[in-house]
Amino acid sequence: MSKSLFSNQNIISWLQYFSSLEDIDLEHVKLLDITGKDKNLIPAVEAHRTVLVFTEAGNRDIFYKMWEVGLGECEIIYNEGSEPSGPIKRNKVNEMIDRGINASAGMIVRNPNARSTLRFGMDNTKFAMGSVKYVGSEIRSVILSKMQINETKNICVISGESIVVEAAMMAGEGTVIAVEYKERDRETMEENVSRFGLTNIEIVDHVGEDTMANLPVPEACMMVASASFEQELAYMTKVNPDMEFVIYTLDFELAGSIRPILEKYGISDISIIQISVSKLNSRNVFEIQPAPWIITARGKGKES
Repeated sequence: MSKSLFSNQNIISWLQYFSSLEDIDLEHVKLLDITGKDKNLIPAVEAHRTVLVFTEAGNRDIFYKMWEVGLGECEIIYNEGSEPSGPIKRNKVNEMIDRGINASAGMIVRNPNARSTLRFGMDNTKFAMGSVKYVGSEIRSVILSKMQINETKNICVISGESIVVEAAMMAGEGTVIAVEYKERDRETMEENVSRFGLTNIEIVDHVGEDTMANLPVPEACMMVASASFEQELAYMTKVNPDMEFVIYTLDFELAGSIRPILEKYGISDISIIQISVSKLNSRNVFEIQPAPWIITARGKGKES
């Protein structure tokens, strides 16, 4: 990770510049430096009415990506230089989709439609269409809740593409490692990363020392149980004996026999639930969705 272009003094200067020319309540301004850091602009703008963003020159598609996800009506307040001086300009995002960032500078993004609540369970139509069959949004909401994500949490998600996207939005100061074994699934994951403007996702093709040694050690792991389930457990508990686990499976036999498997790897505090979702279709008939088991557990940590 490269060092940010903006020092504390630079940031204060830009705050003073904008506050002298604009009616800004600094108490409600979100500061976001996306230079040299894995920070996500789009989720921040969606969640805050006013964001002071620090960018570097050469970011060519920043406004196009905002427009593409429905932020075209946001107002951009900026100047033409790289210093906090001179006249202010104002444009809507949808007026700026053909231009990028010409100078390293601060700009204000105002979103009158910002939501103030945490978003769980996006509709599946928002994700990239590709090789992936996404879990239902209701079940995804439960999984994300069980993961207890905070802004700085480092997470590994194994074969859970839509979980990766929402987890990355919630853990804006952390890293999400997306493990996708199939090449087509990795391509779909990359498309989602681009679609949502996410910069804190690392995509790897398997769990192991050779792919994850240089990445942040996860604090939590969400996995879809598969043939490599025990291999994944062994690696995760090795790199972090205190690992938190959320495990998804549709296999009744695995759900019923999972306790001794987890205990073999020093994992305890095991809780198992089953989720059933029915949806009313256009014919006024309830359609029963797949009913997975969700297992939560935690490593016992290193013995003293």
